[in-house]
Amino acid sequence: MAAEETQSSSALSERELQIVELVAGGLTNQEIAEKLEISKRTVDNHISNILTKTTTGNRVALVRWALQWGKVCIDEVNCCTLPAPDEAVLAEPTVDANSTVTETKAPANQATVEVEAVEEEVAPR
Repeated sequence: MAAEETQSSSALSERELQIVELVAGGLTNQEIAEKLEISKRTVDNHISNILTKTTTGNRVALVRWALQWGKVCIDEVNCCTLPAPDEAVLAEPTVDANSTVTETKAPANQATVEVEAVEEEVAPR
């Protein structure tokens, strides 16, 4: 079955991949038609063909398929973009005296992470 899915993913035309991206972006068929300057019926036909080729039954399943196969990028998910030079180096996490990681310093567009480490009792030497 994996071979079928791989063949299906490569069988999409450039236009179909473009439509998958717009579907993943949340556009309706009418909005896609307007954006691509084609008729809504043409979009309907493309989506029907895409659902058949990808063996997905609806738009949600199609978006999941597209994310799984790396066909779309949504909000930095499944993206292979390199960080900007000023974001390339991240600061080390700050650690308090009890060996608890309190926060990592990250660029503004990345989430901070809070992790609590297991405290160990250490006998003085």
